[in-house]
Amino acid sequence: MKNLVIIGHPDQSSFCYNGIFKTIVDRLEKADEDIEIIDLYRDSFTRPRNAVIAKYKELVTWSERIYFISPVWWFRLTPRMEIFFDEVLTPGFAYQFVNVTKLYAYPKSFLSDKKVRTYVTHGAPALPVRTLYLNSVKLRLVMGVYSFVFGWKLALFTKTKQFWSVPFVSDAKRKKYLSIVEKDIRRDIKKAS
Repeated sequence: MKNLVIIGHPDQSSFCYNGIFKTIVDRLEKADEDIEIIDLYRDSFTRPRNAVIAKYKELVTWSERIYFISPVWWFRLTPRMEIFFDEVLTPGFAYQFVNVTKLYAYPKSFLSDKKVRTYVTHGAPALPVRTLYLNSVKLRLVMGVYSFVFGWKLALFTKTKQFWSVPFVSDAKRKKYLSIVEKDIRRDIKKAS
């Protein structure tokens, strides 16, 4: 399968980059899968960025499976991941609104054939984010971005994984997080064969 891996962390020694991203790429390479990488903090984002946005759109179109990896900062993904959503997954390319009435419309996805997995890391523990903040990061991402461009699928919820208290947990816990990633990738590869 054609895999697009999008990493949205500026620090290459981070768990997102050096753990999750490298695990995904290593597993896909070992399975001899086609891989393209978008490293949002290695590409130039100076304006005008028409060329890099066009390249990203080509890669999204090319892909059959997309992996997003990002930490959560201020209850959103990183700024460059948010720019990716804003400037790549645009109306006309990723979706369009279809009028229902004069005042109401619904988003029609153009990328519903893509298989999507997302891994986000939090500095916060799960309890306050899931209760006090109503799991707003995942809810906004899946309902406010993914449902528009990838369609309404339960898999967008189940395949958006959150890893908690990453800077504070033990190495054993981080290894457990990476074993979840490995199992997911093995499952994806097996389904494709």
